[in-house]
Amino acid sequence: MFRRHAVAIEVLLVHPGGPFWRNKDGGAWSIPKGEYAATEDPLGAAKREFEEETGTRPEGEFIALGDRRQPGGKIVRAWALAGDLDPTRIRSNSFSLEWPPKSGKMREFPEVDRAEWFSIDAAREKILKGQAGFLDQLAALLPR
Repeated sequence: MFRRHAVAIEVLLVHPGGPFWRNKDGGAWSIPKGEYAATEDPLGAAKREFEEETGTRPEGEFIALGDRRQPGGKIVRAWALAGDLDPTRIRSNSFSLEWPPKSGKMREFPEVDRAEWFSIDAAREKILKGQAGFLDQLAALLPR
């Protein structure tokens, strides 16, 4: 999701929840995303995943940003959408994880623990390395 201000374009990024990401900031943020089945419509899946991670169903005109292969080999397909979501109001789904490790105790963690708007330049410092190309693609498509 992106929004325009008088002098800049801002992008919404999410920070992954759970204990592994708790103290990581630079290079840890992501576009809202998730996996989908080969038989599933990619844009429909992207809408579903955005809603699961933010609690908001995205609506409007979607701009395809293409695919990017991540360092681990996974391919991420992304779209941009103009909007103005309040990051303090996000509500993410959760996942279960044995924590602490080998404790036998299962705990629930939010998939996303927070969201924030960043300028394109600031987002380049925050976003996962494999997703930075989406920021460049968006900047190229949106005249300032």
